[in-house]
Amino acid sequence: MPSGTERHPHAAAVLGAAVPPNGRPSHAYLFHGPAGSGKRAVARAFAAALLSDGLGATEAQAVAARVDHGAHPDLTWVKPKSAAGILVADIDQAVVAAATRTPFEARRRVFIIEAADELNDQAANRLLKTLEEPPSFAHLLLLSNRPGEVLPTIRSRCQDVRFDAPPVEELARFVGTRGVPPETADACARLALGDGERALALALGSGPAMRAASENLARCALRDELAGAPWLALLDPAKATGEAAGASALEGLEDELELVPKKDQKRVKREREEGATRAQRRARTAALDRGLQLVGLWYRDVACVADGAEDLVHHSDRVDALREDATGRSAHRLRAALVHVEDTRASLQLNPNEELALEAMTLRVARVLG
Repeated sequence: MPSGTERHPHAAAVLGAAVPPNGRPSHAYLFHGPAGSGKRAVARAFAAALLSDGLGATEAQAVAARVDHGAHPDLTWVKPKSAAGILVADIDQAVVAAATRTPFEARRRVFIIEAADELNDQAANRLLKTLEEPPSFAHLLLLSNRPGEVLPTIRSRCQDVRFDAPPVEELARFVGTRGVPPETADACARLALGDGERALALALGSGPAMRAASENLARCALRDELAGAPWLALLDPAKATGEAAGASALEGLEDELELVPKKDQKRVKREREEGATRAQRRARTAALDRGLQLVGLWYRDVACVADGAEDLVHHSDRVDALREDATGRSAHRLRAALVHVEDTRASLQLNPNEELALEAMTLRVARVLG
């Protein structure tokens, strides 16, 4: 059984039965679960086990050390290079072509694709043939924090390996190593809903400002104090995040075009610009969704306090404010407000006018709670 699977029963069962020499590994796996759940470490351990097939204990230890340092010739690790995601160029030679060539020294070749949900349509379609007709020695490990966004045709050709969210206490300790006060670290760990990267993002950088803006929006709707358009404090930073992602996706375009034959330059430029537009939209929507999720969690926590279940709140560093908002409130109405927030989050995937969607949501919530 690969190390790191001890607290992931599903992963332990699937991978434990696949480890050589007695196991029969599949040609492709999808490791999925929240960020911080240990997928990356287990992928390394499983890759080392596959590449050690047929070796003695001492040689296997040497292989594991080389895998840990990314120095094994039969291991390829692919991850997004920019906000544009994983492009055809990132996998064409590194995975698709390489998978047809026999291993350099091991019995197998292992390809790990991190953030498989970031494969753009062209890259995903390019990878499909490798997944459909893989050589017997090739094994692909796809990793994703968001398996629902992995192309269905890709996911259907992989064996699922589920990783569970880390406990709140573990996440809080992890966030605390960055100098975050214990009370804040605990709240961010709870609000992250098991996602380690999100817990850190909430505690550091622009995270505290996002928390403050989300709380302000939720409380303004509670009090029907909407004259200042509090939703803009969520929308404006989300737009800025999207613009930064779009600019990042276009970095290096001019240098790339100099290396492309003239007849292909228009196509390459168009594809990069389309990718940048998608990256901008995706980053903006994700940032806005994170803010709205915090708004919904505020109403959920106020309802918990109103029901006498304070120990269940996620905003554990804001209990006094939650108590103030819960005074005289109906938990039933607060849950109805949460439904409006979740409906708006879902609607973001349909490309609405975001400002109007947020304004309409806030008005509906204020009406429900009034």
